[in-house]
Amino acid sequence: MADLLALSTRIIDSGVADEPVNRVTHTLSEVADGLAMVESFSHSVVLDGGDGLVAFDASHAMFGAQVVEAIGEWRSTPVTQLVYTHGHTDHVGGSVDFAAAYGEMSVVGHRNVDVRFDRYYYTNDWNVLINARQFGGVRGDVGMGNGDREFIPIDTRRPTHVVDDHDTIVVGDRTIELHHARGETDDHLWGWMPEQKWLFTGDFVIWNFPNAGNPQKVQRYPIEWAAALRAMIARQPELLLPAHGLPIEGRDRIAGVLTDIADALDGLVDDVVEMMNAGEVLDTIIHSVKPADGVLEKPYLRPFYDEPEFVVRNIWRQFGGWWDGAPSRLKPAPDAALATEVADLAGGAGVLSDRAAELSEAGDHRLACHLADLAGWSAPDDPAIHQARANIYRARRRSETSLMSKGIFAGAARESEAIVKAGESE
Repeated sequence: MADLLALSTRIIDSGVADEPVNRVTHTLSEVADGLAMVESFSHSVVLDGGDGLVAFDASHAMFGAQVVEAIGEWRSTPVTQLVYTHGHTDHVGGSVDFAAAYGEMSVVGHRNVDVRFDRYYYTNDWNVLINARQFGGVRGDVGMGNGDREFIPIDTRRPTHVVDDHDTIVVGDRTIELHHARGETDDHLWGWMPEQKWLFTGDFVIWNFPNAGNPQKVQRYPIEWAAALRAMIARQPELLLPAHGLPIEGRDRIAGVLTDIADALDGLVDDVVEMMNAGEVLDTIIHSVKPADGVLEKPYLRPFYDEPEFVVRNIWRQFGGWWDGAPSRLKPAPDAALATEVADLAGGAGVLSDRAAELSEAGDHRLACHLADLAGWSAPDDPAIHQARANIYRARRRSETSLMSKGIFAGAARESEAIVKAGESE
């Protein structure tokens, strides 16, 4: 068993993350008496209550069997209660394997989990597509959907114990309080054991910058996220168990981490809303609002998954709707029509493509990608234009830190590479 607490203490206290903190090993480590964590995607945090186990989250459908196996090597006692911190597929998909191993069990989740599952089934193909793009830039050319293109397995277990604002569950002689708060999702629960002062945060803590801005997903709630973290701090937890990343021990250390995350979110919200109230458009806000100095260097706030610029956009969406404030983009011309007009004025798609390559080589990836897109849209079947576009987006991907940016830019490169391949086969 790894000493996860010693590792997290060293990293937090030093401020240096010199080894991975988000690990998918499917190994179980005991972090306190009768309390263990299986590091997976997501983790499953397991509590031994004496007459049954409580598991927080079941991990992804691809990893559920490995998580169940790890739990079985730790305890022969069955899981009698499975708690969903929220309904994302990497937290609930493995419930199929839990049910196969343990039979009937209480599945605890917020009332909006059912609503989420219904939405996932309704928009299954869309969700498979966007997850393939989101994760494809880092994990290869396939996403986190499973082989039969079910975004979540059709037999994923639905909650049988439905929680509204708060609730309490009991296992053996241990009591767990469950509290609802909006943050990454609208169906999130966090758990609190007052006697032990153990805190189960789900995705309120992910050891990356908060996933409050994902560009392909539904609304996130940074204000409520920060408020939930401050509610956790008020309880003075002594052990924190996240669904991604390392567990954390020590009242002051936990309070410091949670405060840093809450302050980062509140700072972005305050700055965006102040500029919105002053009448600024989204373009100005995106390129003006940044986290405070030093925030992104903290080992639990690095922008390796989501990033602050996307959170800024989500704050705008929450309060300002979808229009960005540019009149021409209220009812725009088709991309291809605009691109063709610009290419004609510039002297052809090749001129745009060549300039894009120059800008990319000089490190101006943002402007380079605009011109590469215009060139590609104006010459949709030109292999040379699309080879250049693919090269530019591959370079853009290499320059980015967050998984979401890397995935989307790799997806753009693959689009153009497919056009190049089709041209070669003619």
